[in-house]
Amino acid sequence: MSASLRTCCSSFQPTPVNRREWLRQSASGFGSVALASLMTGSGQVMADSSVKLPQMKPRAKNVIFLYMDGGPSQVDTFDPKPLLTKENGNPFKMKIQPTQFDNVGSTLGSPWKFENSGESGLPISDLFPKLRSCADELCVVRSMTSEFSEHTNANYFLHTGHGLQGRPSMGAWVTYGLGSENQNLPGFVVVNAGLIPPGGLDCFSNGFLPATFQGSIFRRDGAPVANVERSDKTNSQQRRKLQLMETLDRSLLTQTGKQDALESAIANYELAFRMQTAAPELADLSQESKATQEMYGLNDDWPGTKAFGQSCLLARRLVERGVRFVQVTTPGGNGDRWDQHTDLKDGHQKNAHSVDQPITALLTDLRARGLLDETLVVWGGEFGRTPFAQGSNGRDHNPFGYTIWMAGGGVKGGMAYGSTDEYGYHAIENKLEMHDLHATMLYLLGIDHTQLTYRFGGRDMRLTDVYGNVIHDIIA
Repeated sequence: MSASLRTCCSSFQPTPVNRREWLRQSASGFGSVALASLMTGSGQVMADSSVKLPQMKPRAKNVIFLYMDGGPSQVDTFDPKPLLTKENGNPFKMKIQPTQFDNVGSTLGSPWKFENSGESGLPISDLFPKLRSCADELCVVRSMTSEFSEHTNANYFLHTGHGLQGRPSMGAWVTYGLGSENQNLPGFVVVNAGLIPPGGLDCFSNGFLPATFQGSIFRRDGAPVANVERSDKTNSQQRRKLQLMETLDRSLLTQTGKQDALESAIANYELAFRMQTAAPELADLSQESKATQEMYGLNDDWPGTKAFGQSCLLARRLVERGVRFVQVTTPGGNGDRWDQHTDLKDGHQKNAHSVDQPITALLTDLRARGLLDETLVVWGGEFGRTPFAQGSNGRDHNPFGYTIWMAGGGVKGGMAYGSTDEYGYHAIENKLEMHDLHATMLYLLGIDHTQLTYRFGGRDMRLTDVYGNVIHDIIA
């Protein structure tokens, strides 16, 4: 074609096609299906053909992230500080950093007592009486820190390793690197127990990764996914319609070249078609025994326990079916999340009541089914709370030292790692940042966090940016 003709024909776009692209575009998309099968060999869906499989032996295959939205208080849950009780009501003796709000009060002792639990003697407060039975499974990290003291930025930092929106979530990174073991369900699922955190759906975003890796929001009861129910059309009618849509989309791709939006739409149509059968069966919790339903609290009178119990049971069913990364949000109807700026005792008690039994059931159930060793369970919020009061009976945000815990998936159980000062204010031993947690989670999944990269904006981006160290001391 002459240069003059190229100038006149604005729609002309040369699109060199390699063998892989030819396979993907041929036969109305069936080449893509065949290629996916060849790439996986066992039905596993690869996330991205350019990403290597685990560089190390994985300890875990799946992750369940139990997100405690709002910031649970470390000194009222898993980090006991007797000095707070001793000095309750007295002026706080340490230098007070700028807080989210100005009404700083006196030293505030915990309203709950702690008990050494399990053979390990791990201290757990009265907020979690049932979870004490799983003390020897827990690896409690008491030295987490955050760069942000405001919910939205801290949520982005927790989920994506960056304080501003637009970066891929850790769930998106995991599925980008490892894919999913179930071609009929998404690799990254967010089970909405009731509340989407501040920062919204961007907390579960694919960011600059291809759109197929964004988190899929599932309901905890009823139809798990909107607009996936089978219509009145027969299976063959739906398939023909889907094939026509794919043919048109791929025809456009031959003109424009690779486009993430179109390719992701094709993949999502296919996945939605397959989910019409897989999703309803997945969400049918009546298939579980009465004993299992009772264990998770599905018949509890407290609505928060029932909601979170349904979500945790659905999370177990998801990882059982090969979904790679599952996040469970906090249930609604309990007040203001874990964000008790006033009336700490009432708010934390309600939130703990909602999650104590379901979490205990989840850990117990995973262990009984032989799944806990290959499933990494992570519990935590975006930051902790101050050891001094906000007003008279609340606690403000505290990013300087707080607690998360992990269980299963290759971590040591029955131990506490790191420490805060005698008031529980600042991390002083084995201080950790979010990048360290992300690096460790990836390591347990068999991924070197420095090697899981995606070229964007002129450099190789990664979940841990240029930071992060694996916490080897907590790995079994």
